[in-house]
This record gives sequence, C-alpha cells and structure tokens, in this order.
Amino acid sequence: MLTVIAKITAQAGKEEIAKQALLGLIPPTVAEEGCIDYVLHQSNEDAPIFYFYENWESQEHLDKHLANTHLVEFGKTSGEFLAGPAELILATKL
Repeated sequence: MLTVIAKITAQAGKEEIAKQALLGLIPPTVAEEGCIDYVLHQSNEDAPIFYFYENWESQEHLDKHLANTHLVEFGKTSGEFLAGPAELILATKL
C-alpha cells in the first residue's frame, strides 16, 4: 500500500473556492480502481492549508490517478485559487 500526503495551499482570501474545488475531486477519485481512501483535511492553525491523506494499492494506481481527466482538468484551473503546486510526500506502510 502506498500512502500519499499532499499539502495544498490556497491563495489568501480564496480558501473557500479552493475547499470547494478540492471537495469536488473526492467522488471521482474514490471511484478509481486502486483507491483505498482519499480524505481532505484543512489546517486548524492556517486556514489556507489543506491536506489530502490518500492510500493507493500501488504506485501504478497512483500514476493512473495523477493522469486522470478530473485531476488534469483541476490542474488547468487551480492556478486561479492555489498558491502553487501540491507538495507530495510518498510513504509505504510497514
């Protein structure tokens, strides 16, 4: 199992827009083959910061997710409300 922690930072004042867009990624992602879970969190201390906690069956499943249409489309518009690209941490459960 591959775990991903994605740190995503919204532009100042655009936290709600970012939150709604990120929440919109959940339904199509959890329907993907190999997705074990895909859970969004928002920082209690710094509202513009969001985290996705994700578990995938394999690196191949994650790679397919990253190339999936809904994520590619999100990437085309996310510059309007995100401060930059997501920071990803990949880890393997021991």
